[in-house]
Amino acid sequence: MAIKTRITELLGIEHPIVQGGMMWVGRAELAAAVSNAGGLGILTALTQPTPDDLRREIERCRTMTDKPFGVNLTILPSVNPPPYAEYRKAIIDSGITIVETAGYKPQEHVDDFKSHGITVLHKCTAVRHAVSSVKMGVDVISIDGFECAGHPGEDDIPGLILIPAAADQIKIPMLASGGIGDARGLVAALALGAEGINMGTRFCATQEAPIHDNIKQFIVANDERSTNLIFRKFHNTGRVSKNSVSDTVVEISNRPDAVFTDIQPYVSGAKGRVALETGDVDAGLVWAGQIQGLIHDIPTCADLLKRIIDEAEEIINGRLKRFVS
Repeated sequence: MAIKTRITELLGIEHPIVQGGMMWVGRAELAAAVSNAGGLGILTALTQPTPDDLRREIERCRTMTDKPFGVNLTILPSVNPPPYAEYRKAIIDSGITIVETAGYKPQEHVDDFKSHGITVLHKCTAVRHAVSSVKMGVDVISIDGFECAGHPGEDDIPGLILIPAAADQIKIPMLASGGIGDARGLVAALALGAEGINMGTRFCATQEAPIHDNIKQFIVANDERSTNLIFRKFHNTGRVSKNSVSDTVVEISNRPDAVFTDIQPYVSGAKGRVALETGDVDAGLVWAGQIQGLIHDIPTCADLLKRIIDEAEEIINGRLKRFVS
């Protein structure tokens, strides 16, 4: 038996499982492994230093898989923003057919992608944003619950509420994201109204993830309480693993007179990259979600996806069926 949904049909994949874009992690090794396993792997555009580097990474991924894969483009407000239009052009010129967008005011990017026949998945943390994104013309909504790594928004709505609330208003295909890492999460997401799942932290703890093994073991050792919420005071909440850096950021931020420049030295993306690449878990922020508490091993992507699908089918055909008379 296979699990077929509008997501698998639209994206041309075997399993309704997507690897979300992750800074410094969404490289060809991981994206190709997920796609080869029957899911949708995604490269992270801004992990590459320049648009030309992105072009080369796309071509490298194509040497590693003949299955569909996508590219993530996250648009964030910045004093010195990257050349988003040039990255977008690199994606289009490279013949990518699936893009995951996220972040701030993506309309011009969505319009350009759509005009070139590209399927757009847009990541949202609130129902109202999902509704607006549908009007914007995206093809798939990825609805991201409060449990997630990264930026869960400011509403603090967990997936058990957010997914069905979005499903009540969204008629295009929807992925559930945040707090999902195994078959139980997939079955729950389907029951709540999604047609697939988007996983990030779980894919960090795989053999193909291009990060240091110490970080993977750190994720496995952590439990569901092992995250910190940072940037709350500055209305840009982020969820990261608990380590000495994020503990310090929380402590400084809790001071009544704290300003962002007080924590800025601790939170640079460059320091986070050092942590991921050297395995020094206290070198910078390590972005991970509460799903850490349900991650107990470091499988290959192929073994992980097979396990999730096999166990999901057993839950649907076995345990759940026994409850129906």
